[in-house]
Amino acid sequence: MPRLTAPLIATACALTLATPAFAVTKVPGDPHVGDPVGIVADPCRTHPKPSNEAEWQMGNLHMLNRDFGQLCRYAADNKALEGKKVRAVFMGDSITDNWINADPSMFTDGLVDRGISGQTTAQMLVRFRSDVIALKPQVVHIMAMTNDIAGNTGAATMDTVLGNIQTMAELAEAHGIKVVLASVPPAGAFPWSPGLRPAPQIAAINRWLADYARSRGFTYVDYHSAMAQADGAMKPGLSTDGVHPTAEGYAIMRPLARQAIDKALREIQ
Repeated sequence: MPRLTAPLIATACALTLATPAFAVTKVPGDPHVGDPVGIVADPCRTHPKPSNEAEWQMGNLHMLNRDFGQLCRYAADNKALEGKKVRAVFMGDSITDNWINADPSMFTDGLVDRGISGQTTAQMLVRFRSDVIALKPQVVHIMAMTNDIAGNTGAATMDTVLGNIQTMAELAEAHGIKVVLASVPPAGAFPWSPGLRPAPQIAAINRWLADYARSRGFTYVDYHSAMAQADGAMKPGLSTDGVHPTAEGYAIMRPLARQAIDKALREIQ
């Protein structure tokens, strides 16, 4: 979830307001500045994986200016699913992104992982149509907001962030997709955003999520209560850095997720 630092965000904003010659899409020093712009048939290009911090930072700036929602990440995988039955899509950030690596057997029998590390709810909303709606799943499992609290793409009000969740849920509902809203997992601190103490905001968001799910007839799955200490931090041994679950952490999450998905599927029948 790290990488999008305040200086990078400030640089991206400055470029957005730059002269027409730069127009938002060009970052000085970007080795991939020749990638397509505008409306094209195939905007996605494959680039070598960054090998050092400077390349990671430039890669993030390129993403913010050229593929904010990271629509290209799953474009080929989505195409491969055309015509196949999708029971549930897991939409999320790195906690979802890492899940399939820690527990590959979880994502079988029509369960699809669509997590992207570092993403905020604004970015997830951009790709919600291509990574969820277009796959025509029966259920969507939405787990987000860790990176909004950490400020990965800058500042936002609580209303804006919760509104992004509402919009995703309402879009799913409008397309006949059952909604599972997941709690924000516990965290006492963010290694990539030192100084923040996220536990109180996480607790407030989770109360809102539970109430919202109840009011709309959605399923709420509470990972937080199963994994948190009394102070809101992750229990020892369940994460690699206080935020991202270990295999032991995902072993706690798996049955809770399965129960929530099964509950939502039963409501279809």
